[in-house]
Amino acid sequence: MRRATVQDSDSRRILCFATQGEAHLDFERLRYLLEPLGAEPYAFDHDNKLRSAVGLFKAVRARRPNLVVMEGTGMAGGLALLAIDGLLGIPFVVSSGDAVGPYLGLRSRVAGLLGGLYERLLCRRCAGYVGWTPYLVGRALTFGAARAMTAPGWTRERAAADAREAVRARLGIAPDALVVGLVGSLNWRARVGYVYGAELIGAVAQIPRRDVVVCIVGDGPGLARLRETAGADLGTRVLLPGRVAPQEVSQYLAAFDVASLPQSVDGVGSFRYSTKLSEYLAAGLPIVTGENPVAYDLDEGFFWRLPGRTPWSPEYIDALAHLLQTLTAAEIAQRRQAAAGARADPFDKVAQQRRMCAFIDDLLADRTDERSA
Repeated sequence: MRRATVQDSDSRRILCFATQGEAHLDFERLRYLLEPLGAEPYAFDHDNKLRSAVGLFKAVRARRPNLVVMEGTGMAGGLALLAIDGLLGIPFVVSSGDAVGPYLGLRSRVAGLLGGLYERLLCRRCAGYVGWTPYLVGRALTFGAARAMTAPGWTRERAAADAREAVRARLGIAPDALVVGLVGSLNWRARVGYVYGAELIGAVAQIPRRDVVVCIVGDGPGLARLRETAGADLGTRVLLPGRVAPQEVSQYLAAFDVASLPQSVDGVGSFRYSTKLSEYLAAGLPIVTGENPVAYDLDEGFFWRLPGRTPWSPEYIDALAHLLQTLTAAEIAQRRQAAAGARADPFDKVAQQRRMCAFIDDLLADRTDERSA
């Protein structure tokens, strides 16, 4: 018997939403991945999660799509999908960049246990799982996901030709300074006393070298902590420009010489690529990180792997300080060349869109076959 296709059965009615809301980059990512399929967006409000979850259930009941796709693993959206699947019989796909249980475990052990149960249930009940890394895909399959694929993200913007000089002049950075930096959300993790970039500030404080500048771009509750930690180095060896518009991120990256990707070697960091990895590579930046899987799997000569289970451990910070004190322009140039020549296949935007469409088409075709049988 000929297999039914999505086109044959006209079953491409897809509803999509991001648990972080329509204004978040997560939704931009999802909208692009599903663009050729004509998916209809649902305006999930991150600030009114319960109301949005109820509204999602009502919208699905009224519109009767063939599939619902969620970016993120927020519990309000996920529990709504479980109810939609159980009560309305409409399947769902989950796309995620984090291992839920370990991530919530950063808050408390109880939150981690409950998050782990929720994550397993979500994987077991979903019709498909889209992981930002192959490690998350393997985790989802182990937890019972019926099918899965990887879509790790891509670079949004390219820097202007004069971006390096322009941004350095704006920030007061000398042309020959060695700039090590990162871009990201500066969230304070009270349980471990850490915010992204704290390891850079701690490392530069240990070294006598004066031509090394740390630049941490981003905003959040942890920004005040970084300012406090920087002390006398703030404004000279430590620059904290705050949040910049998404279209300006590539301009700031052009001013860097080395990018920092601080990730713990555990159930949180080991499953990630980080959303910034593709942008760092697109900017041709060599990367300092820990001894996690991505630093081996994607390394083509542009990673420095530092010891230490976490970026806030003394072992990691000491190793980072030694690297910054001894790093030469020649070594940076060599690793920048490796980064510029790296294969970009995992982060190719169009290829990910094509794979996502094929994944959804095959999933819906299988559902059609099951109904026909």
